[in-house]
Amino acid sequence: MYKRIILHKVHYFMLLPGLLYYFIFKYVPMGGAVIAFKDFNISGGIWHSPWANPWYKHFKYFYDSPYFTQIMANTMLISVYKLFWLVPPSIILAILLSEIRWKAFRNVIQSIMYMPHFISWVIIFGISLALFSEADGLINMMLKNSGLKTIPFLTSNEWIRSLIVGTDIWQNLGWGTIVYLAAIAGIDSTLYEAARVDGAGRIRMIWHITLPGIRNVIILMLILRLGTILDAGFEQIYVMYNIQVYEKVDIIDTWVFRTGLEQFNFSLGAAVGLYKSIIALILVLGANTLAKRAGGSIW
Repeated sequence: MYKRIILHKVHYFMLLPGLLYYFIFKYVPMGGAVIAFKDFNISGGIWHSPWANPWYKHFKYFYDSPYFTQIMANTMLISVYKLFWLVPPSIILAILLSEIRWKAFRNVIQSIMYMPHFISWVIIFGISLALFSEADGLINMMLKNSGLKTIPFLTSNEWIRSLIVGTDIWQNLGWGTIVYLAAIAGIDSTLYEAARVDGAGRIRMIWHITLPGIRNVIILMLILRLGTILDAGFEQIYVMYNIQVYEKVDIIDTWVFRTGLEQFNFSLGAAVGLYKSIIALILVLGANTLAKRAGGSIW
């Protein structure tokens, strides 16, 4: 083992910054999770703050909140909507792009599609205001000029979830497609040549070669997405929501930010974060177990 480390010392040295990053910023902060079981105060710090009585006090506060059912439902629904409307279209788009033989045209389309990924949610909200504002948004201006009734997209419980999911798709669809394009590029080209010799058309090759060839990547991405099912997108929703639509888009993270962090109840925030991590771990383990039966898994 030591001989292998010495032999590949350059590779291990290159790996060191990444390992240090995860150790410092991911593993060391885990010690702070203890404040979920304490009545944390800044003067006492993590270790000198008194223990909560009972130890599950902050978990119980979250569970007993009158908004618990509502924010859990909102979080799950928005996450599932994003999963359903993002993963299948990303796969379909990757297949369509892989079928384009004009490489220059394909590269241009790819670049245009994943550029929104680099736009912040603040700017996207500004674009949404310009398009969907009831007072002077482009779409509502067109409706008004056509003699139709304006639609309060940003302040309506009927439309806000669709707007949030739609903007998320617009930002991340092209970027998510890259993963599946890379997987498709790794499929042995001789399989397509053999299928073509046997008389298979493009649809049959996609169904019998492309999709089975990227199956493990699809399973991997689904498992990773399930691990973040309770992260419905704090930054996006915090920027885009308002008091009129709390009922439909108030999620765990935004509730914790308002109820916990703005009121300096850090113990509550830690308790909810720990709760989310445990749920995510259970979901990832369960999804991986099911994936093994389908012939693919993370470990």
